[in-house]
Amino acid sequence: MNKENLGSIYDDYLIDTKFDNSKINTIYQTKINNKFNYRGITTKIKDDFGNVFYIQLLANVDGEVTTIKNLLKTLLWGNMIVATVSIFASYVISKKTLDSLYDSYNKQTEFVQNVAHELRTPLTIIQAKQQLLLEEPDSKILDKSEDINISIKETRRLTKMIKELMLLATSDMNEIKVEKEETDIDEMIREIIVPYAECAKLENKELVTELEYNKKINIDINKISQVIIILLDNAIKYTKPGDTITIKTTNRDNKCIIEVIDTGIGISKEGLKHVFERFYREDKARSRETGGTGLGLSIAYTLIKVHGGNIKIMQENPKGTRVIVKI
Repeated sequence: MNKENLGSIYDDYLIDTKFDNSKINTIYQTKINNKFNYRGITTKIKDDFGNVFYIQLLANVDGEVTTIKNLLKTLLWGNMIVATVSIFASYVISKKTLDSLYDSYNKQTEFVQNVAHELRTPLTIIQAKQQLLLEEPDSKILDKSEDINISIKETRRLTKMIKELMLLATSDMNEIKVEKEETDIDEMIREIIVPYAECAKLENKELVTELEYNKKINIDINKISQVIIILLDNAIKYTKPGDTITIKTTNRDNKCIIEVIDTGIGISKEGLKHVFERFYREDKARSRETGGTGLGLSIAYTLIKVHGGNIKIMQENPKGTRVIVKI
């Protein structure tokens, strides 16, 4: 009845379209001429004479259908890209995690092997000396004083190593307790260096102090004292007669800077990469002679870190080593 008003639309593709009155008062979607997308609703009415009429409203939704198709394609490709990226990312993350676990496992294995090796040496010496004593039970203590002295020395070395290992184990579990208090660090260092100054003098070495922090700092006295002792101990061990050891404190950028500088044998560039690793000793034979365990700098590193500071070691020109601690 409305074909005149529809004009070319009716003549072009509605003329061959059959009217479907099976869907009444329900929104539906249909294709006209198998090409155009419409949504429609049909209503049935009667006039006063009982004649039945159908009013059909149609709205073209080609734009919406195209948009939805494009959206579905975008979602499909997006999901494929996300899935691909997720798989790749999962692989990379898993590989890194496994590499980290593998590295941790290797370090743990190496640590256990190092501990076993370090414990075996003094235990072997102690056992050998004790067996010698048993073989000559009638000997006087004076005759065996050297063997007894070596046993005591190795026992002390074992005790020191066990204490150091316990400290490192505590740090691995994040259980190191820091009890800070206001401290005059210059005065603290002056007290610490007294025996080291005497030791240096006996070995014809010079221990110089340049303590210029001149204020109090909030630290755990015992732990920072232990760091200073480790650094001074290393400086004494790895210097020769005529060398100089200098310990300095300065206030820079609102931080306490502690430096221990020596003119000793120094350390190689390769050694600088590993100095804070446990059991690392650049000259293993020399370290054993001086009673070193290779744990001192690892402990110093740990104690400075729990204070929120940092520590680094560098070569000194023309020779020697400079250790810089920032708290």
